[in-house]
Amino acid sequence: MTASPATWEATIKDHVILNDDPTARENLIGLAQVSTDVQELARQIDALKTAGCARIYLDKASGKQGTTRPGLTTALDHMRRGDTLVVLDVTRLGRDTRELLAIVEDHLHAQGRRFRTLDGIDDDVLALMFVSCHPVLSPEARVALTLRVVGGLSGEEIARAFLVPVPTVQARITRGKKTIAAAGVPFELPPAAERRERLGGVLSVLYVIFTEGSTATSGDRLLRPDVAYEAIRLARTLAALQPDEPEVHGLLALCELTAARFPARTGPDGSPVLLEDQDRRRWDFSAIRRGLDALAKASTRGLGPYGLQAAIAATHASAPSVEATDWDRIVVLYEALGRVAPSPVVELNRAVAVAMASGPAQALAMVDELIALDRLPGSHLVPTVRGELLARLGRRPEARAELELAARLCANQHERSVLLRKAAALG
Repeated sequence: MTASPATWEATIKDHVILNDDPTARENLIGLAQVSTDVQELARQIDALKTAGCARIYLDKASGKQGTTRPGLTTALDHMRRGDTLVVLDVTRLGRDTRELLAIVEDHLHAQGRRFRTLDGIDDDVLALMFVSCHPVLSPEARVALTLRVVGGLSGEEIARAFLVPVPTVQARITRGKKTIAAAGVPFELPPAAERRERLGGVLSVLYVIFTEGSTATSGDRLLRPDVAYEAIRLARTLAALQPDEPEVHGLLALCELTAARFPARTGPDGSPVLLEDQDRRRWDFSAIRRGLDALAKASTRGLGPYGLQAAIAATHASAPSVEATDWDRIVVLYEALGRVAPSPVVELNRAVAVAMASGPAQALAMVDELIALDRLPGSHLVPTVRGELLARLGRRPEARAELELAARLCANQHERSVLLRKAAALG
């Protein structure tokens, strides 16, 4: 039996808390529990508004898994009047109700109303990040510890995400903890100067986690959204705790803008859908908006490596089609990225952009130079790009051989299938 509005009004005083935002400390927040019963949630919201709460705070009820998308949208239809600010505690809601954030944000944004999140985080979380990503640890241990200690994932979840045995993950975590103890690493935030030096290590761990989620290096799935969204959650946490660090916002922007394309990147059977074939109407425009906001914050003092990659992703996100994309701008951005963070992958991506902006011949020369220098040995990416360029130049037998080589080197089953289909189509 659901509670009546009167019951909720009578118990409001037991759930009123003070906003920890110093600019609005005097404003009261009403607490409503997220329920699978849409009408109950609607009554809670109406009761809170009747009680005069300036902010409504949604919390996950014990044992509940959150509302469904249609259910929550229906409940929020009851909030069209007034200037209520809905606040979600991201930490309490957890990973299983991530979509809740996007739904509420979309709903309120459409009404021109304000929205924010209260993360319930403090310096202890930031200290955990820096400890978990300490330079004394191996890269694999940093990833495992960050996901286990900061993200709260189980050993089984981490093992499933990275396709390694559970004992392997547990061993990495155990060794990591022992290494930290033996090195006498204190559980505290490093001094400000040292923190800035080590921030790059923290960001690189989050980047590795997100990259594995956005394009799995092996296995039968192209995407591992849970892994990618966990990286985004941790990046949001870091951005809230380090708001004056542009590259933190740059990484968050890159993750949001890349994840925005997830809904259109795979077909019903999980097979990859190439950028030129994606239905851009399926892109997550809430994520694009969040990404652009984060990019603006990253741009205050010039863009670093993550900010430049986010700017490239933003150029794609703002284009109505591949043909209408500003490829000249993307070439310039890759050139800038190559100066601040040179790598063969950056050069390969620049070659792809050059091919779109100026034609495949110039791009092929760039790729051949990478091969001559043996910059990416054993990677399927080089023969993939070279095969595409050769196909555009009409050199079909060579293109087919390159794509078949790429398929042999590729560990992801769905990507391999796409490469083999392209090779077969060349006759």
